[in-house]
Amino acid sequence: MYLQVSTRPAVRSRPIADPRGVRQSASAHEAGSMKYDDASWHYGGDFPSNLPETAGGTHIAMFASWAVLNGMASDLHIEDFADELSQLRRQEVTPGEWFFNVCDGKFTDEDLNSEGNRFAAHYYAGSDGLHTDPGSYHADYDHEFFSSQTLYDVPDTWETQAVATRFVEARLAEWRKVSRC
Repeated sequence: MYLQVSTRPAVRSRPIADPRGVRQSASAHEAGSMKYDDASWHYGGDFPSNLPETAGGTHIAMFASWAVLNGMASDLHIEDFADELSQLRRQEVTPGEWFFNVCDGKFTDEDLNSEGNRFAAHYYAGSDGLHTDPGSYHADYDHEFFSSQTLYDVPDTWETQAVATRFVEARLAEWRKVSRC
């Protein structure tokens, strides 16, 4: 069962961008660790030439920054990048600026605590690749920002973050309810 997070019909006329077979790209990047996503997987290949490479990571930044701002940050962010996390909290930097400055455009299990990793594996990506089925982060993101020409045209702003927060928090509540059963 999936929550309706938008009043728009769930009709798709564009595939979620998959320039490098990203569906298979989420993988172990070191023994025992998981790379959920990487902006470089997106800005290679069939990436819009009119956009900066950082646009390939905006969708990742929205999820990763939401997670660290909502109690799912790993000790790495809390202890080693406390100043940068404070800047993010005060909205002195955009989610994308924070993501590229602190995470170098890569979203891994080292960014999240235990609950964050369980939720990310369920909603964002797992060992089988990026989740793109209905009810996944990527499907929700594409659905909410459907008016953008491509997935990558969504701006790196706090307004975008506010929209993403609404649908991610709805999915988190649903996941927590099911996970506790």
